[in-house]
Parts: sequence; C-alpha cells; structure tokens
Amino acid sequence: MQNKEILALLLAGGQGSRLGVLTKNIAKPAVLYGAKYRIIDFSLSNCINSDIDTVGVLTQYQPLELNAHIGIGKPWDMDRINGGITILSPYLKAEIGEWYKGTANAVFQNIHYVDKHSPKYVIILSGDHIYKMNYSKMLDFHKENNADATISVINVPWEEASRYGIMNTHESGQIFEFDEKPQKPKSNLASMGVYIFTWEALREYLIRDDENINSSHDFGKNIIPMMLNEGKSMWAYQFSGYWRDVGTIQAYWESNMDLISRVPEFNLFDPAWKIYTSNHLKCAHYIAPEGSVKKSIIAEGCMIYGKVKNSVIFPGVYIDKDAEVEDSIIMTDSVIGSNSIIKQCITGEGVKIGSNVKLGIGDNIPNEHKPSIYYSGISVVGENAVVPDNTKIGKNVVVDSHVEASDFCATNIESGKSILKGGECE
Repeated sequence: MQNKEILALLLAGGQGSRLGVLTKNIAKPAVLYGAKYRIIDFSLSNCINSDIDTVGVLTQYQPLELNAHIGIGKPWDMDRINGGITILSPYLKAEIGEWYKGTANAVFQNIHYVDKHSPKYVIILSGDHIYKMNYSKMLDFHKENNADATISVINVPWEEASRYGIMNTHESGQIFEFDEKPQKPKSNLASMGVYIFTWEALREYLIRDDENINSSHDFGKNIIPMMLNEGKSMWAYQFSGYWRDVGTIQAYWESNMDLISRVPEFNLFDPAWKIYTSNHLKCAHYIAPEGSVKKSIIAEGCMIYGKVKNSVIFPGVYIDKDAEVEDSIIMTDSVIGSNSIIKQCITGEGVKIGSNVKLGIGDNIPNEHKPSIYYSGISVVGENAVVPDNTKIGKNVVVDSHVEASDFCATNIESGKSILKGGECE
C-alpha cells in the first residue's frame, strides 16, 4: 500500500478513426503534433506539472509506437520507484482474456492497480486532447465541495454540443442533469473528458456496472448518469483555457495552425508550464540562402532550400530548391522535391514527394468515400508514401500509407479521390 492521495488513469487506447490514414498504424494519442510532440504529451505534462507522479496509461489499439514513446516515463520525470508511469494493456486472466469494452470497463479491469496505490482520489484523463490544465486546482475544488465526482467542463459552440456529454448545473456548479451526446442539447456546457472521483465511490460503481450485462461500460453513458440518478455529489469545474479535441482532420489541422498565429491561442513557449516529450536529438535546422521561412514552426534537423509559409515542419524534413510549402503540416523525415507546391496538406512520417508535384491544388470537392473525415480542402498523405514526379493531386485527396510510385493509376488525381496500396484509385 503506497497511499497516494491522487492517481491518474490516462485512457489512451482509442483508434481515432476520424483521423483516417493518420491513425492507420498508430493509436490517436501517438499522432505527432506541433513539430515536436505527440498528442499524449499534453496530458502527461499536465500531470507532472500538477504534482501527480503516479500515472497508469491504458492502451489497446496499435500500442507499439505509443509504448515506445512513453518508455519508462523519463521525459516527464516519472521514471521512479514510488509511483511513475505504468502501461496498462488488456491481458489474459485466469479464465479468459478480453479487450477493454468501454472507458469504464478499462478502469474496472485495472482496479487492482489502483488498489495497490490506495489513493483517496482518482483522476481519469483522455490521451487525445490538446490543453494545459492544473489538475491540483480541480482537486481542491473537488475537496471543497466534498464531491463524489467532479467533471471539468468548457463552453462549446452550440452547433457542436451534440458531440459531447452536456450538463446543466446550479449556480454553485453542482450538476443536476447530464446527457451524453444529446441530439437536442439543453446547454452548451460540455464535458472535457477529465474526471476526478473519490475512489471509494467510483470503485463501487465500476463493480456494479460490470455486473450489468446491458451496460455499455462507459463513463458518459453509464457511470456518471447512474451516480447522478442515485443522488451522489456531482460538480462541474469550469475551465477557461485552450482545449481542443483533435479528433478530426479539420480539428487537427486547425489546432496546429493555432500554434503559428501572431499571438498563439495555445502557447508552447510558456516556461511556467512546459510540455515534455521524448527528444531524439538532431542537428540544428538549416535555411539555405535561397530558402525562406515565414510564420512557421521549424523543428531541428530540417534543411530548407525552398519556401515555407504558415506551416508546421517536424524534425528531419528536407525541402528542395524552388519547392513551396504553405498552410501545411509536414511530419518527421519527409522529403519535398524541387519545384513542388504543397498547399493545405498533412503528410505523415517518412513521406517522399517527388519533383514538380502539385499537392492540394484544385476545386474543393469532398472525398466521396470518406465524407465525414475529408471535407475541408485538406489532403492527407499517409506515412512512408511515395508520390511520383510530375503528379498533380487535388484537395480532399487521401494517399494511403506505404503506397509506392507504381500504385498511382494517373498523374492527375482529382479532388475527393483516394490512392490505395496496390494501385487502386477510388
């Protein structure tokens, strides 16, 4: 028994299917962000900045990249014996092995891990949100109200409210109504997916929920409504800072673009609240005499011989002479060939763009096969794909990961199409 006051459980097993080809081979929390980081770095950094040094990371979908990134937690000062980071994957029990069946079930399957540390409180976090938050202030609020559960909330645009858990509160902040993703929201006060529970209370409800064969075993759908219906002390903690669920291509691209505005909405350069990550050292970036960079973030190890404007460039990227990159996110170790023009695009790691390529040029026609993912003019190239010389690719085009030059069925790919491994064009 280690008797930690608070322990964090970070839910990081989601597939993130709305990010399409970006999460084909990795979990959403492991997706690169902001020229240097992975999405999960923000929740982990919030923990150590809030003096929470014991974190269980619950993984499931495509966990290898995520596990390798987290390691033993050294970048976040969590490589320690008394606490630290623990990777919690589904495992084979005495009778049967099973995947996590929902967010609540994921925590239920790790009750023994929580009990080992014997915390009074547990904070449940999502590993796929971009924000900076002092959890210790939220814990103080939870204690002051003698709460069984506290939900961090933010006001969202009314037109987006149906995507979230929505609640109504008294002026004091006490919750009296909660609806998970309602078709007709009664308010725009949305759950951020950050919960603090008094462990004794939560433990009871997790056990009861597991025994309910009709349950979805989800916090928003089951645990929170059940606690509220039974009169538990439930409170909303108002958050007023920057918070983005980067669960769509559009939201992911916009959030990266927020970093390079004249006065960034989300400041990565705040010395009082650092964001920590694994740092694979590379040499300093180089901008050639004929190269130029305007209003962009350029990571280490890049070589810029062309022009970069309003873009986020990850480590080790090579941009050849007379190439132009604008309004784009170019991930680690990608190559942009000479005379190529890249506009409003996202390229995965290790992408090779040939010479004289036009990418993201044309009419804004939605991708007819993935309309809910690609509809905003952004073209996406999956990791380690090769785009051949002299190819013109329109907007809302999806290039699958690991495609070869021979997979392209045409040199003029119209907007709204997809290029798949094996030479198929949709």
